Amino acid sequence: MSNHQKIKILHVLHSFNMGGLENGVVNLINYSDQNFFDHEICCVAKSGNAALRLKERIPIYEMHKMEGNDWRLIPKLTRLMKNVKPDIVHTRNWGTVDGIVAAKLARVQAVVHGEHGWNMDDPMGQNIRRRIARKLLSGMVNHLIAVSGDIKKWMINSIGIKNTKVSKILNGVNTDKFCQKDNLGIRNSLGFSSEDIVIGTVGRLDPIKDQRLLLQAFSRLKYEKKNLRLVFVGDGPEKRNLESMRKRLSCGDRVVFLGERDDVDKILSAFDLFVLPSRNEGISNTILEAMATGLPVIATDVGGNPENGDMIVVEMNPRVSRSSALASKATGFPIAKIA
Repeated sequence: MSNHQKIKILHVLHSFNMGGLENGVVNLINYSDQNFFDHEICCVAKSGNAALRLKERIPIYEMHKMEGNDWRLIPKLTRLMKNVKPDIVHTRNWGTVDGIVAAKLARVQAVVHGEHGWNMDDPMGQNIRRRIARKLLSGMVNHLIAVSGDIKKWMINSIGIKNTKVSKILNGVNTDKFCQKDNLGIRNSLGFSSEDIVIGTVGRLDPIKDQRLLLQAFSRLKYEKKNLRLVFVGDGPEKRNLESMRKRLSCGDRVVFLGERDDVDKILSAFDLFVLPSRNEGISNTILEAMATGLPVIATDVGGNPENGDMIVVEMNPRVSRSSALASKATGFPIAKIA
């Protein structure tokens, strides 16, 4: 098939640092048929290290959006789209909705918008102005994608989008890469023995992921089991706060921060238990990857987490703290309800 017959897709992202959404874009590009599709990426802010995971080099454009409302953004996006001439523009989440307007101004043939979850400035997607804007902008979009049933319900019930205009497409995981492995060598390389019980989590260190909750819960358990270890994989704005909290809770070297890793599949195989304490989620890539690795999973009862299948979902009891409820799942004490 010649190049002019290919479908060109411009993915509009806020940035391209490693995270669940960005991981999905990387997988989509890496595993799509290059005979049929050309991919390009536009970052509303700037690119990041997720670009290193792309198998082939593709054009990545940076708009360098200013904080807050940047009146220059829509004209810049429109000019870019007129030059790139994509067949499809695919925007994702609130931070890229300017791309919807730009795509219409640039007369792009098809516009798709995806909702993957929320962040701490609107953790439940209930901001009135944003809901109104999303409803108005949905009229400029050919189709919308929700990565979980929970998000699809929100789009229909809270935003007012017709059911026929929204499709639920769940995240996938490469089960050839994420699978059970011989973990002894990996554990040793990380400084863990076969006797250690390693609890781990993977994800951007961000308030919406609530890793503080996990650290608080671990601090309650560290005296119960002397061989407990806690591992955080990822980086982000919460790292400094979490490191200070580790010191304040006297957790010492029993809590390890590995930073961002490109060998998450190997790291997961070193864990005995995976925990995701998020305040909200779409469909968590890291839960899927942990389950594919054969790990037991504990997660909070939020967003699309209960849709992920056979795992323990912690429904927080209002009479006890969130950290106590999470800790109870590791000890068996009945102070949290399994949903």
